[in-house]
Amino acid sequence: MFDNTHSITMLFNASKVYDRQIIEGIGSYLQTSKADWDLYLEEDFLARLDHLDEWSGDGIIADYDNPEIQAALQKAKVPVVGIGGSYRNASDYPNVPYVATDNYELVNAAFQHLRQKGIQRFAFYGAPVDEHQRWAEEREHAILDIVEKEGYECYVYRGHPVRAETWQYTIKRLSDWLKSLPTPIGIIAVTDARARHLLQVCDHIGMLIPDKMSVIGIDDDEIARFLSRVSLSSVKQGCFDMGFQAAKTLHKILKGQNAPKRPILVPPERVAERQSTDFKAISDAHVMQAMHFIRQNACRGIKVDQVLDYVGISRSNLENRFKEERGHSIHTEIHNEKLQRACKMLKETDETTAQIAKICGYPSLQYLYAVFKKHYGKTPIEYRENAKPNAVEVDLDLLLEG
Repeated sequence: MFDNTHSITMLFNASKVYDRQIIEGIGSYLQTSKADWDLYLEEDFLARLDHLDEWSGDGIIADYDNPEIQAALQKAKVPVVGIGGSYRNASDYPNVPYVATDNYELVNAAFQHLRQKGIQRFAFYGAPVDEHQRWAEEREHAILDIVEKEGYECYVYRGHPVRAETWQYTIKRLSDWLKSLPTPIGIIAVTDARARHLLQVCDHIGMLIPDKMSVIGIDDDEIARFLSRVSLSSVKQGCFDMGFQAAKTLHKILKGQNAPKRPILVPPERVAERQSTDFKAISDAHVMQAMHFIRQNACRGIKVDQVLDYVGISRSNLENRFKEERGHSIHTEIHNEKLQRACKMLKETDETTAQIAKICGYPSLQYLYAVFKKHYGKTPIEYRENAKPNAVEVDLDLLLEG
């Protein structure tokens, strides 16, 4: 049997993947629990606070990173569960049940990913101080604390607010900062949107990614990923779980149970590794140049001659350098890059195998099948099936409550 019907409003400005995944997590809880909720959300996914005090509902789940929303709910007469970022100081948390993305662990996941690549220098591209982006300050403090404990130093740059009228100035200053950094270096951006700034500027100034600068963002936002030629590595927040936990908490309160006394901190889901952090310690400048060109163009059907034209040295010279640095030929490097892209697309997308063959620069679908049979002993379809997770996670608390 379902619980009594409750009217719940969600206050989010869901223009970002972060908010939408939180809402998806709330919806998932409703699908898997006995909660019978009538959910209210604006059709355009914007939070409107006018006449909020006149709303006669039973509970609210709200974005507490937004100071206006937090202020509007100070005198709320119904249970409120806040969602937002974590804080170093316990006194900074709001006086409501609260579910938070763990800012420290988000940054630590990015840092550990870069360090595991062998990177020894680190930088952080943050954001200007803004009461609407307190999480940016928390992430900046986190990286400074982490690198100090690990015995490294970190170069920090907050940049400027993004506005159309000052965009060229903003990019110029960012370019100046990047040129001042020692290389190779790993840069953690406070968001994917800011990481995209780094990728654009590096492209403009000819800074090789990831050979000179490895870049990782936070959010794993598909829009940011596809707006740059180099695919962006990113830390995926546990937004879905945050929404799930927030809905679960409110459900308990509405059933007369005690709310959690401490904030619920949700760790990052995973690091999505892509080209921007595919760092390998390469000492030869010519091989580094060639690797950069291959990463950018392998799926466009390039041949060894085009790599030689780009680097500007003889075939025998570059082949010898490749053998010494990479342990294989230039042709093998091109082949490996295409194959890795095909494998990633089979694992992470629903594209047809014919489309993947085309995108990855294979002359035909049959050729793609032959490559997979040779390397993996299976077809691309079999490779995709084997890459799927074997188990479905179950919320044990829900089973016990049921």
